[in-house]
Amino acid sequence: MIEWTKKLNAAFGFSFLWLICLIYFTQGFRSFVWTAISYQLKDNLHLSPSASQFVFSVAFFPWSIKPLYGIISDCIPIKGRKRIPYLVIATVLSLVPWFILGLSSSLRNSTWHLMVFLTVQNLGTAMADVVVDAMIAEAVRDDKACFGGDLQSLSWSSMAVGGICGSLFGGFALSSLQIDAIFLLFSVLPCIQLLSCCFVKDNSVNSEVLVEDSIAKDLHTNGSNSYNTLDEDSTLTKKSHSSTRKRKKGKKNTKSRSVNTSKSKIVEKGDSFATKLFHSLKKAVYDLCRAFKQPMILRPMTWFFLAHVTVPDLSTVIFYYQTEVLKLEASFLGTARVTGWLGLMLGTFIYNRHLKHMTLRRILMFAHIGLAFLNLMQIAVVSRKSIAFGVSDRVTALLGSALSDGINQFKFMPFLILSGQLCPPGIEGTLFALFMSINNLGSTLASFVGAGLASVLNIDSGSFDNLLLGIVIHACCNFIPIAFLFLIPKEATGSST
Repeated sequence: MIEWTKKLNAAFGFSFLWLICLIYFTQGFRSFVWTAISYQLKDNLHLSPSASQFVFSVAFFPWSIKPLYGIISDCIPIKGRKRIPYLVIATVLSLVPWFILGLSSSLRNSTWHLMVFLTVQNLGTAMADVVVDAMIAEAVRDDKACFGGDLQSLSWSSMAVGGICGSLFGGFALSSLQIDAIFLLFSVLPCIQLLSCCFVKDNSVNSEVLVEDSIAKDLHTNGSNSYNTLDEDSTLTKKSHSSTRKRKKGKKNTKSRSVNTSKSKIVEKGDSFATKLFHSLKKAVYDLCRAFKQPMILRPMTWFFLAHVTVPDLSTVIFYYQTEVLKLEASFLGTARVTGWLGLMLGTFIYNRHLKHMTLRRILMFAHIGLAFLNLMQIAVVSRKSIAFGVSDRVTALLGSALSDGINQFKFMPFLILSGQLCPPGIEGTLFALFMSINNLGSTLASFVGAGLASVLNIDSGSFDNLLLGIVIHACCNFIPIAFLFLIPKEATGSST
C-alpha cells in the first residue's frame, strides 16, 4: 500500500492526488448534510412526501446535463485554462448555498428559496465532478496510461469512505446540532477544496495548441488528410507508412499544402473569437450526436433510461413512513445508510469475482427480479407481518438498505462496463458524461413518477393507508424493464462485447 502510494505521488504529485481524494470524499460525505435536508423538508417545512420528493427531483436535475459542462469547459477556456478556473467556479457554486442557508433562517424555511439554493449547489457539485473526471483523463495520457485504473480506484475508494463517514455522522449530528450548524459545518469541505485548487497546475491552452499543431504538421508531412473522423483512426498508421514512400515524389504537393495551410491560418486569424467559439461548440455537439445516434450506442442507453423511468421512486415516502410510523431515529437511519454503502462495496466485489463473465442481459434480469422480491420485505414491514414473525423493524431496515444497494450495484456495473466499451476514441469523456446524464435523468424522472404516484394514492404525512398498494405497484414495475432487454447486446459480458 505504501509503495503504491509512493508511485502515485511520484507520477502525479501530492497536490493533484489530494484534490482528487478531497472532491470525491466530499461527494460521498454529502449524505451528512442531505440527511438534514430530508428532516428540514419534513419537520420544519411540513411538506407532504410527494412535495418533498418533488423538491429533491428539481434539486438534482443539474446532474442530468453533465455533458453541457464538459463541452463548455473544453471549448471556452478562461484565461488560457480549461480545468482549474471551472473547478473554482464549481466549488464556489457548491459552497455559497450552504453558507447562505446556514446563516439565513428565512431562506432556509422557504420551500422555493431552499429548492433554488439546493439546485445551485448540485450544479456546482456536478460541474466539479465533470471537471475532475476530465483532469483524471488528461493526467493518464501517454506514458502514464498504466495509472488509469489506480486513479479510478483511488476516487471510488475516497467516495465510499466519504459516504460511510457522512452517513454515520449525519444522523448523530441531527440529534446534537441545529440544522444551521450542520450546513455551516459541511461548508468547511468546499472551503478546503477551493483552497486546494490554488496548488494544482493546469495546462494552458497555448501549450496544447502547440502540441496539436506539431501533430498536425507531422500528419500533413506523412500525407494523412483526414484524422478527425472516428472510423478512420484505425487506418491512420497505414496511411503514415504509405506516405513515407511518397515524400520524394511529393515535394510540389508539399509546397502547395504549406501554402494552403498558411492561407488557412491567415483566415483563422481574421476570424472573430465568437466565430471560433461557435464552430468549436458546433463541432463538439455534432461529434457527440453523431456518435450517440449509432444503434450500438443508442439501444443500450435507451434500456437504462427506461429501466429508471418505468420504476417509480418511493424512497422519500419510505423515509416518511420510517420516521413517523416506525419511529426510527436519525442516528439509526444514518447507520442503515452505512450498511447500504457496505452492501454497495460487497456488490462490487461479488460482481468482479463471480459475475464478470456472465452475459449482461442475464445479470440485469436477475437484478430486477431481485429488486422486485426485495419489495416483499417492505410489504411485510408495512403490513406488520414482520412483527408477527419476530423480526424487528430495525433489522428489516438494515437488511433492506444493504440488499437494495448491493443489488442496484449489480445493475450499475453493467452500465459502467457498456459505457466504457461503447465510447469511441476521441470523445470518451464527453460521451461518458452523456451516458451518466441519461442515467441521472432517468433517476430524476423516476423520482417525479414516484411523487405523482404518492399524490394519486393520497399518501401523505400521517396517512399511509395506501402505501402497501404503492409498494405492490413498485414491485410489479420492476418487471417492465425485463421486457426490453433485447436492447442490450446479446453476447455482451463484463469482460468483452
